[in-house]
Amino acid sequence: MGGENWVSRPSSRHLRGRRTTDTEPEILLRRALHAAGFRYRLHVKLAAACTPDIVLPKYRMAVFVDGDFWHGCPQHARRSEVRGPNENLWRQKVERNRERDRRAVELAEGLGWKAVRVWECEIRNDVEVVLKRLGKIAASQVGPA
Repeated sequence: MGGENWVSRPSSRHLRGRRTTDTEPEILLRRALHAAGFRYRLHVKLAAACTPDIVLPKYRMAVFVDGDFWHGCPQHARRSEVRGPNENLWRQKVERNRERDRRAVELAEGLGWKAVRVWECEIRNDVEVVLKRLGKIAASQVGPA
């Protein structure tokens, strides 16, 4: 974000100091995973530029919890449109985030992990549906006994 000229606006003040870890959707998902008997680790650096929010080592699963606005949720793209003097800069930022997300998935999978991306809205809508999806993926990751 080097030479970009962001215009400070009072209406954008709420964006300062946003959490990047331990967000509400992450905590909701972690509680559901733990209650279902899954054990996990948090923010394990698998490689440079690849730090999933949740790692389930037993299943070699790396879970990334993506905020709808910051990662450009396709379901909420219209709702999260930004207008004003920073509009293009925000679009570029979200696109950089999405590209970084793609690279992180490639890195994790290249290291033998199953990378799973989960949208904030999915967790907020029904964490049990997300939990079932992760459970199915975990079951497919475990070899025959």
